[in-house]
Amino acid sequence: MTGGVVAAVDLGATSGRVMLGYVDDGMLRLEAVARFPNGPVPGPDGLHWDFTRLYAHILDGLRDAVAREPGLASVGIDSWAVDYGLVHSGELVGEPFHYRDERTQQGVERVHAIEPFADLYRRNGLQFLPFNTLYQYATESGLTDAEAALLIPDLVAFLLTGARVAERTNASTTGLVDVRTGQWDLELAERLGVPASILPSLVDPGTRIGALSRGACEHVGAPLEVVAVGSHDTASAIVAVPLSSPNAAYISCGTWGLVGVELDEPVVTDEAREANFTNEGGVDGRVRFLHNVTGLWLLSESVRAWEAADGAAIDLPQLLEAAASVDGEIPLFDADDPRLSAPGDMPARIAAVLGEAGVPVPATRAAFARTIVESIAAAFARTVHTAGRLTGRDIDVVHLVGGGALNRLLCQAAADRSGLPVLAGPVEATALGNVLVQARAHGWFGADASLETLREAVAAAFPPVRYEPRAG
Repeated sequence: MTGGVVAAVDLGATSGRVMLGYVDDGMLRLEAVARFPNGPVPGPDGLHWDFTRLYAHILDGLRDAVAREPGLASVGIDSWAVDYGLVHSGELVGEPFHYRDERTQQGVERVHAIEPFADLYRRNGLQFLPFNTLYQYATESGLTDAEAALLIPDLVAFLLTGARVAERTNASTTGLVDVRTGQWDLELAERLGVPASILPSLVDPGTRIGALSRGACEHVGAPLEVVAVGSHDTASAIVAVPLSSPNAAYISCGTWGLVGVELDEPVVTDEAREANFTNEGGVDGRVRFLHNVTGLWLLSESVRAWEAADGAAIDLPQLLEAAASVDGEIPLFDADDPRLSAPGDMPARIAAVLGEAGVPVPATRAAFARTIVESIAAAFARTVHTAGRLTGRDIDVVHLVGGGALNRLLCQAAADRSGLPVLAGPVEATALGNVLVQARAHGWFGADASLETLREAVAAAFPPVRYEPRAG
């Protein structure tokens, strides 16, 4: 077993970063090189990503990574799912739309008029989310003129290398991949008016995509190789979940909470469809059987609104400490209420949801934050138990990874409300999974190392924190 250094580009809905991943005889270490903001930008035709700026940050981050570690072996890219950019004549056509743009509702109606949701579910296994890529395509006027439609990580890889490919785990979130074969469903694409010519060749995590183009190489300062990883950030995060039991559930918690179990085969029963569970591609052909629960977005948007009202920053750890001290019965709301999915005055909208249900609105910010955290935890707990029921598994432990693992109040609430022990960490699961897939591609864990081998290294390097459920 050998080792080296790789770079992980990890792009989230609110920020991005470039991380260095060190692998030394199976030991793991991460080091942040660059962090930069990300988020929606209003345009005359709707909500977009400022992808041009985002890509510039990526190039600068990789330049800093090379300056720190000139011997970098490769770079891997992961990001949020479903959004894409159109390429024509080798160039990006405009800034990609943001998945929260209102245009998607029209797409839902158009797609379901051609292919009812029950039929879609049997084909692609995906839960209903109004922003899934096929719904976005249904409103996209530029498809027929495009040479390719590339999901965000594939678009970054294309700009870096010139190679047009679609990494399989992220492609599985488009709604146009057959849930059983893992290949493009060209018949469905034709029915929905999506040209087969814009769908790039599918590649698996660990595939060598190519070396940096001349322009990118000059900016970055080294002829880096781009290696496909689990480019859907949740796919990378699940690689680094140190699953401690065959009956373990996981929660990858950040802006969203992705709650589910890892399977070898998809579950596309009517019951799974009605519970709105999805079957997304995982690394090594595993299936991520999960449900999207609105996560810490609810808290971060509320804090943002309070900060705007105060004209000053809020100390989040201090707020959460005060929230943990709130006594008495905690009012709850449905964290998945669709009215809470868009940016805006989140405290006012949560208050409206509580008021409609006849539930008292918390009087202080600490109590309000406690209600948010407990409501998220309650949604997590419901989803964990539903995952167990739908798969016939007796869930005995929950692994919570991602930024939510730092939120002690949330971790304890998830344990209390699920009645199951919660093992929190690693926090940087997505970047770790990105690094691990690259490391395996280089043979640093052995060319045939299993996911279980990679997860053993994670557990050794980042022992999780255990939260036991409390009575009552």
